[in-house]
Amino acid sequence: MARGKALPIGCRLVLPSDGDLYEPSLAFLRGCGIPVDRPSTRRYTASIPALPGATVLFQRAADITQKVEEGSAELGITGLDRYLEFRSNESRVVSLIDGLGYGRCDLVLAVPDSWLDIASVDDLADLALEFHQEGKQLRIATKYPRLLRRHLFDRGINFFTLVPASGTLEAAPAAGYADLIADLSATGTTLRENRLKTLEGGTILASQACLIGSPPLLAEPGEGRHLARALMEMMEAHLRAEPFYRLTANVRGASAQEVSASILSRPHLAGLRGPTVARVYNLEEQDWYSVSLLVRKDRLLEAVDHLRECGGADIAAAQVSYLFDGYSAAYHQLFEHHA
Repeated sequence: MARGKALPIGCRLVLPSDGDLYEPSLAFLRGCGIPVDRPSTRRYTASIPALPGATVLFQRAADITQKVEEGSAELGITGLDRYLEFRSNESRVVSLIDGLGYGRCDLVLAVPDSWLDIASVDDLADLALEFHQEGKQLRIATKYPRLLRRHLFDRGINFFTLVPASGTLEAAPAAGYADLIADLSATGTTLRENRLKTLEGGTILASQACLIGSPPLLAEPGEGRHLARALMEMMEAHLRAEPFYRLTANVRGASAQEVSASILSRPHLAGLRGPTVARVYNLEEQDWYSVSLLVRKDRLLEAVDHLRECGGADIAAAQVSYLFDGYSAAYHQLFEHHA
């Protein structure tokens, strides 16, 4: 290799190194068929054996958006809340898959239970105005000033002071350094145990884990883009397949047309685009046809009964691992952002 020539870089995926998204992110990638091989929790790099050339980096979830934005990695998994709060340049980091199906939580406004007259964001707006007229400011403790400020301004709340905070926020009103908080809540239990209540209309963001990417890095042709596309395709196909089962059955009928017409008599149970029907060849020369169709899990038994009513037997059901669409929406979205 010529002196001074950089080694080719594959694809770098940044994952949370700890916290609520660490284990679920590893489990999600295992479910996608692209498990991460991390020999030790003390190592901050790992590999994906199914995709040689892909490197996994571990960082704090709060730092992942910045790492992708600055070009230290092509892809990253973090919370949608952290991505929206910490991005500073929308052309350098974009959300490719907004919902990975785990890490669900809400960014909410919560006030003390003792505020009996404050039940909604409209009530809070009136209170903020009263405070202002008395020469005071409503103090709100939060780790998400950008998202919170936008939410309040959109609802006509203009008089407030944001109190930067790290660590536990639930104690802020009781400690006296804030009047209320804006924080993440998954079940609301911690808020209730600290005598706080959420406000009607006070959900700032419904968040979950998301996949983010760097358009400038992935615009470059080469191994990195190829590996990034593979990662996106596997994630999308796994997410799309999750609610579906494939049903196969042997159905007796005079012709493929007769069998397909019988199945299609109930279109919502006839598969995504209709059944696949093929002749079954047997020694008895009976008229049997193999029927295959995709159905949603919540309609599985209903579809089985429909196949039985159509003369079906030997009915098998298998959960779908991957369901690829005509194209990768995330991959196309990447280049739409970069255009």
